Amino acid sequence: MNITELRSLTPENIEDLLGLMRELNPELHITPQMLKMAAEDPATHFFAAIEDGRIVGTASLCVSHSPTGRKGGIEDVVVSAKERGKHLGRALVEHIIGFAREELSPIQLHLTSRPSREKANLLYQAVGFTRYETNVYKLEL
Repeated sequence: MNITELRSLTPENIEDLLGLMRELNPELHITPQMLKMAAEDPATHFFAAIEDGRIVGTASLCVSHSPTGRKGGIEDVVVSAKERGKHLGRALVEHIIGFAREELSPIQLHLTSRPSREKANLLYQAVGFTRYETNVYKLEL
C-alpha cells in the first residue's frame, strides 16, 4: 500500500472514491465533478491509499489562511470496509501530519469526528490531536 496525493482523477479513481464517500455517509450526494474539483483545487491536498491499483482509503487536507495563521482541516477520512483493521486510516492521517509539517509549517491542524466514531476518535488522540470543547455550527446554502 502506498499513499499518494491525487491532482487529477481517472475514471477508476472516481469509481473508487464515490464508493468510499458512500461508505463515509450514504446520505451525501457526491458527484464525479465534485471529486474532480477537490483534486484540482490548489488549497486542497487530496490523498489516497492505493493497494493493487485501487483506492482503498482517502483523506484530504484543506488549507486556509486567516489573520491568526494558516489552518488545515483534515476532512473525509475513510477506509474501505474491506480494508479496515490494517491501520490505513492511521497511515493516512500520519501522512497528512508529516506533509503539513514538511510543506506547510507553521500550520494548525483541525478535524472533527462524530462521538459515535469511537475508533476514529481514539486514532486522532493517539496521533497527537487533543479534544477541545467547542460549538460547531453549520449553515447549508
